[in-house]
Parts: sequence; C-alpha cells; structure tokens
Amino acid sequence: MGVSTAAARTWVERWERQQQRYAVEREERFTVISDVVEHVCAGRPRPLLLDLGCGPGSLSARLARRLPDAEIVAVDRDPVLLELARTHHGHAARYAEAVIGRDGWTDALGLQRGADVAVSTTALHCLPDAALSETYRSLAALLSPGGALVNGDHFPADLGPFSCLTAHVGRRRAERAGEHGHEDWESWWRAAAADPELADVFERRRRGGPSSGVDDGSHYLPVARHAELLRRAGFRHVAPVWQVGDSCVLVALKD
Repeated sequence: MGVSTAAARTWVERWERQQQRYAVEREERFTVISDVVEHVCAGRPRPLLLDLGCGPGSLSARLARRLPDAEIVAVDRDPVLLELARTHHGHAARYAEAVIGRDGWTDALGLQRGADVAVSTTALHCLPDAALSETYRSLAALLSPGGALVNGDHFPADLGPFSCLTAHVGRRRAERAGEHGHEDWESWWRAAAADPELADVFERRRRGGPSSGVDDGSHYLPVARHAELLRRAGFRHVAPVWQVGDSCVLVALKD
C-alpha cells in the first residue's frame, strides 16, 4: 500500500524542521548551491542534474523550482525517504535507489547522457576515504566537460584549535534550534516508524536491500583532503564558495 500525499507532506515537513537542528543556515546553503548550479548550467538547454543522497527530495525540489527546464535524477539508499520523495516531490525528479560508492551504483541512475552538475548535501560524509575517492572518480566520468560537483556538508578545519572552534559554532547552532522545539534525528525516525501508513516501507527497510552491510559511520574530512581526492579524480579546480562555522559549500569543476 502506498503512502498518501497528506502523510508524505506531513513527514517531509517534519523532516525539514528536524534538519534545521543540524545544518547551519540550511536554507542559505541550499540557495548557494542553487546559485552555483544556475551559473554552471547557464546556456545549457535542459541541463541534467544529479542529486546524491537526496533523502526526501529537499534539494531536488528547490532545484526544480530554480531550474524548471532541468532534468533531475535523485538517488538515495533509504526506501523510506525515497517513498516520501516520490509521493511529495514526485514532480521534481526521477528517483533511484542505490548505495552511493558501492560497485555499479551509477548503473541505477539510468543515464543516457552526461550530467551537467552533481549536487549533494550532508550525505557524502557517510563514505570512508577509499569509497569517497572512487565515488569522485565515478562522478568525474559521469559529468560532461565543464560540469561541476557541488557538495554542501560539514568539513572540519585542518588545524586542531580551529577544528574545535568551527565544531562549537555548529553545535551551538543545533542547541539553539533544539531550544525552539525542533525534534532531533532519532525522534523523527521513531515517530515515522510508528505511523501505520509507513509500515510497509519500514518493513522493506528492515528487510535490508541495497543498503544492507553498508558502513553507516560518519567520516568527516577537511576541505583539503576532499580537494586532494577530487583533483586525483580529475577535477582540476576545487574551492569552497560559502562557509558558516564548519558548514561549507565546496565546488569542484571539471575541464
């Protein structure tokens, strides 16, 4: 049984509020990512965008509003979040289930042409160093000449004292969000799992599937390490274009 549009809207809206607890200046970060995508795609008819780790379609929906002529392919490994995305933001993208970084994951995208931009937000930190390196190589192969990878995430500072300071800025921001009543990650998942309308998709999630056996840890790497891996993968130009605390938008351009 599918999820109703009303239920999907409710859970996506709660997801949006919950995420404000963790992503420093989340809406501004989305806007900056959209600005970069719009700039890179200027003059390209019907640009093809990839949304990596799309969750319930938050970034895809914003990109679809900003670039209505774009084709967006969004990928995530979680069947619950994908079901919410397809039901609430079905107009925004074509959604695919795959584990980013696993062998053959790009086949699930069903691409018939090179992508213009790949975007991601708070997703690629789930990949350990070796898997991230291979993912960057795969993306370099998927992108058309002049394409870009735009990654919004938390990047710790290279130097010890500043690493603590930038983490503190993000932590205090999350604490202030909590004071305003935003539920946390664990509470959202517990409440969603208790909703009878989501029972079938949660059962599928429990049975496993593409994401079974995946490293669920967080592997936050500094910008310098990401830049090193990106250049090795074939992205010649890499630089951050926006930052608040340890929340950053990192852009890598392919020649």
